[in-house]
Amino acid sequence: MNLPKPADAVVVGGGTVGAWCAWFLRRAGLDNVILIEKGLLGQGASSRAAGVVRVQGGTPEAVRLGRWTREFYLRQREEIGTDSGFTQQGYLLPAFTEPEVAAAHARIAMQQSLGLPVRWLTPAEVDDINPTMAHGVTLGASYCDEDGFITPPRNVAAYTAALALAGVTVAERTRFTGLSADGRTVRTSLGEVEAGLVVLAGGPRLAEVGALAGISVPAGGVQHQVFVTEQHQAFADTPMAFDVPSGLYWRPEEGGLLFGMSDPDEPPGENRTIDYDYLALMRTRLAALVPLTAGLGIRRAWAATIDFTPDHLPIIGAAPGYSSVFVASAGGAGMMWGPAVARAAADLALTGASDIVDTTDLGLDRFDASGHSRLAADPIALPFPEKLAFPEKLASHEKASRA
Repeated sequence: MNLPKPADAVVVGGGTVGAWCAWFLRRAGLDNVILIEKGLLGQGASSRAAGVVRVQGGTPEAVRLGRWTREFYLRQREEIGTDSGFTQQGYLLPAFTEPEVAAAHARIAMQQSLGLPVRWLTPAEVDDINPTMAHGVTLGASYCDEDGFITPPRNVAAYTAALALAGVTVAERTRFTGLSADGRTVRTSLGEVEAGLVVLAGGPRLAEVGALAGISVPAGGVQHQVFVTEQHQAFADTPMAFDVPSGLYWRPEEGGLLFGMSDPDEPPGENRTIDYDYLALMRTRLAALVPLTAGLGIRRAWAATIDFTPDHLPIIGAAPGYSSVFVASAGGAGMMWGPAVARAAADLALTGASDIVDTTDLGLDRFDASGHSRLAADPIALPFPEKLAFPEKLASHEKASRA
């Protein structure tokens, strides 16, 4: 195919963030929006996610992003004629120690100040609302009825349809190869195209995409595993739950229980293999919390490489050294924050600000040359690796590649 020239905007990355960002830019009135994807739309982490949508964020920014995303999923059908399949299920975040109880109460106070209908459940209330959990093992839990999940492949289908209906040019099997010194020319395997705006949203490969543009992006990819048990009627109405200390979460799925986890000791990098030793460890933990799972076989299993940032927070900001290039990452929460991050990035590119979330502290300038963030990490996150696996020369490459 031939890329239309010139473009009002070019978005790099056909996952949840990039695709919805391209759609938002088109909906905002830009006539010629191009989405570049090196493979096929949704071929990476977006179709392999667990689909959890949690508005119980650990920071005010996380709450705002999660809530906006949930509301977006709820209104999709009237806007685009289809949807991502959001199901409201409720979410428990159990506490097992007194420090966890104290942290939960502080978190609930913050969330309630933002209007979130979250509440504290006593141990007896936890046992009552989730009878499949082992009774008497928690000291209580935070709970929000608004939380739920989507069907990730359906989300890919939804944004594919939305892009086509909106008239976004989708260039699949097209590699991004770099930018001109002023950021106004996008280089691809199909040739060059002039662009008024550029948004880089490469998911787990965002650091590599940034390096091609001479930008240091402290983001990485890491293995994430998801499993679905055999069916059991008791799971139909059970709330979702997240055992934060172990990084283990679960929710209903097709009559069984879907559970997922990331191993904090897994080295960063591309990895779609199943770690059966870690699965056995997590199954032991899951059986202690949900005894019914001990006797159930595994019906489905998959692994994905998902993105993460050092502080578990999204990246939404301008690319240093450029006036029209922006970077967007959901930091491993593509289903939970992705559409909101996409919309905020589009807003920032078009107007310099967003009413979804204050992006002032969410840009690349919060990281030092080693990738350390000045922000406190989101306390409710998967146990991602502490170190990134991006090229050591990435930081110094920023200026040299534009010389």
